[in-house]
Amino acid sequence: MAIDARDDLVFLRDLAPISARTARWERIRYRDAHLLVQCFAEAMGAFLYCFCGIGSQAANTLGTLSKVEGVGSVLQIGFAYSVGIMLAITIAAPTSGGHFNPCVTIANVVFRGFPIRKAPFFILAQIFGAFVACMVIYLQYRDVILELEAGLAAVGALDSVNFTQQGPAGIFGLYVPATSNLGIVFWNEFSCDFILGLAIWACIDPTNFFAPPASVPFIIGVTYATIIWGFSPVGLAANSARDIGARIMVLCIWGTKASGGAYAAIAALTNIPAMLLAAAVYDYILRDTDRVVPCAQREFHAAIVAHEKRKVEGPESVMSSEDMEAPTIINREGKE
Repeated sequence: MAIDARDDLVFLRDLAPISARTARWERIRYRDAHLLVQCFAEAMGAFLYCFCGIGSQAANTLGTLSKVEGVGSVLQIGFAYSVGIMLAITIAAPTSGGHFNPCVTIANVVFRGFPIRKAPFFILAQIFGAFVACMVIYLQYRDVILELEAGLAAVGALDSVNFTQQGPAGIFGLYVPATSNLGIVFWNEFSCDFILGLAIWACIDPTNFFAPPASVPFIIGVTYATIIWGFSPVGLAANSARDIGARIMVLCIWGTKASGGAYAAIAALTNIPAMLLAAAVYDYILRDTDRVVPCAQREFHAAIVAHEKRKVEGPESVMSSEDMEAPTIINREGKE
């Protein structure tokens, strides 16, 4: 029995005819610049995630330092990161697959056969997107930051406050108090990233009735928000691109004092083994290849296959659902 969820395939070009120039550019983009376009989408996704979340952190931190009430809270920051994730997946995932996080790219290499040659480019793009987001936010708030730094310096408090969660540099770079037990901080990061990894892997499981494709941005976004609400005060990065991109930015602005010490390694690297463990637990314990694939997921998969086939073989290759190659379900007796 062929898996198919449509009567006919309708492509955007069928609804809205395009010019010869656009058609030529699309061919060039897919044939000669496909990896570049995917990397742009990964950078854009990381940018959106960081722009929303770190922008909210900026409002909260600078409002607190300015003694202005009602401009931010951990609740608001969690929602902002959540919206950033939703925007990133909605806008950029159709182009690149929606990794936006080095640990997701690495886990896809290990468990999903993602081409290893692409992984370094994706990871660099993600870090670059986060870096650009931090620079954009800094320029937006630059005058306020400089004014507050001058005020803190005047009372001799800049050095003690700046590179903390409550300081101007702490808007971008991630820091924990000097008295923090780094073992506890590591465990907090690992636990949160493991839960996040399970949520991501559950969302990309095509047999999961509770996670149809349209719900994925909301599920992952709310999961991010939840771990921020509950555990960010201990120290939480959850995304190497967000941490490394922001760390490079604060080093550019504030110099080596902004390095973050030993915690920088925890923030940048812990999510990678946590994501790999989550993927292994989901694939080898929770996932079952004999489950039924729901209609929404079948349609999603079929649309991706049709798009790839049309790009490779040309517009004439996929005209209707009957023309598209589809997987076959074999029952337990070996019959179709």
